[in-house]
Amino acid sequence: MDVPILDLKAPTAELRADCDEAYRRVMDSGWFLLGSELAAFESEYAKSVESAHCIGVANGLEALQLVLMARGIGPGDEIIVPSNGYIATWLAVTHVGATPVPCEPDPRTYNLDPAHIDALVTPRTKAVLPIHLYGQTADMVAINSEAERRGLFVLEDAAQSHGALCHGRASGALGHAAGHSFYPSKNFGAMADAGAITTDDAGLADRLQHLRNYGCKVRYQNDYIGLNSRLSELQAAFLRVKLLHLMDWNSRRRVLAARYLNQLRGVGDLVLPYVPEWAEPVWHLFVIRTARRDALQAHLTARGVGTQIHYPTPPHLSGAYRDAGWKRGDFPIAEKLAAEVLSLPISPHHSAEQIDYVCESVRSFFDPHA
Repeated sequence: MDVPILDLKAPTAELRADCDEAYRRVMDSGWFLLGSELAAFESEYAKSVESAHCIGVANGLEALQLVLMARGIGPGDEIIVPSNGYIATWLAVTHVGATPVPCEPDPRTYNLDPAHIDALVTPRTKAVLPIHLYGQTADMVAINSEAERRGLFVLEDAAQSHGALCHGRASGALGHAAGHSFYPSKNFGAMADAGAITTDDAGLADRLQHLRNYGCKVRYQNDYIGLNSRLSELQAAFLRVKLLHLMDWNSRRRVLAARYLNQLRGVGDLVLPYVPEWAEPVWHLFVIRTARRDALQAHLTARGVGTQIHYPTPPHLSGAYRDAGWKRGDFPIAEKLAAEVLSLPISPHHSAEQIDYVCESVRSFFDPHA
């Protein structure tokens, strides 16, 4: 059996008629940027997140960057970021001229550990930027408590957590603002790069509407030094279609994740995902850990099972930050995760039979005679 890590054709196939109608609606309108589809999507997505404002932008990285710009964060400022995760979060900080300050994750959840924040704060610290990694929120109650005590802005990287809950509240409404990515592989994905920002801060939302559009809301009246970072009418229309199915698709993921947890518990040295009682993840990825990761990946590949490593190189060891002076051993938890994590196939369009086959394949690696 072939089990791909991801099939990007399947979601569109399920919604083909509705996506075709969305496409025709935009083409017939003759309006492709900053129009009625975007306004409708922003309203609908803000409501789904229970946030007062949504600002559509070009991608998730620029969503984070624009929030930092709107807050006036720049050279000389420091932002606390996770030491593990995709490099885009760090890049947003670097693009505004600020300095990323790595914070080690909780070794159980892989999300930024609030217990380390206090020791990292300096007079130059302006914000905390946690990632809701793999579809499970960081401990935002604890993070917000630490940030409030220190007077820090809290910006969520919600790129992987569309629909996830923390103490019953939705990802994207857990800090002062949140950056969302709608990259095609996400739980809630567009058909190209796309992103958004959510916030309850009306003043921040107003500045962001300027900044995404060359610094202006009225044409040729540029009040800020902005970017060209706009979510197109076409992608907004596609996202409106998919938003209606997000809860159902997340529910399908939860069923498959439970299947994995049931069948892989106690197998070899596998470390399975840990879910705190206050968290309701959406299983963007199903990530296991083993000291024999590379050998297991090769075994699964030979059996037709697609896998991926999220992420093989911690940002501090990447070439992008070679001049920052970090070295191997500086962030041991992030480095250990990078050496051991492996993502198994999970999506709303994988079948129970496919997941069972993946589980059998994993078990056969650890016990060939089982």
